[in-house]
Amino acid sequence: MVNRHVIGAHYGLRDWLLQRVTAVVMLVYTVGLVAFLVLAAQASYEGWQTLFSLTWVRVLSTVTVIALLLHAWVGIRDIWMDYVQPLGLRLALHVATILWLVGSFVYAVKVVWGV
Repeated sequence: MVNRHVIGAHYGLRDWLLQRVTAVVMLVYTVGLVAFLVLAAQASYEGWQTLFSLTWVRVLSTVTVIALLLHAWVGIRDIWMDYVQPLGLRLALHVATILWLVGSFVYAVKVVWGV
């Protein structure tokens, strides 16, 4: 048995599975929104406001935002790891990406929950 020591890299299965699961979550959410648009052809601002005032819609929206951010993190992190060779620059890009994603999450929670 070979004992590997890999620093900063992942073996891939966990990330591959995370990307597929988050893609399915985003697909289900998108299909639901499209179905709402089709079924409520005369949807008004008040209709959207009523829809997004439901707790389960807010929870599903928040879960979808988390899925989107995790999906983005895996993809962007892999780009930085594959194409940025200087370690200091790669670390700076990782930190900037994390800050951007956390900021996006905070803003999404503010929008969805009205906090």
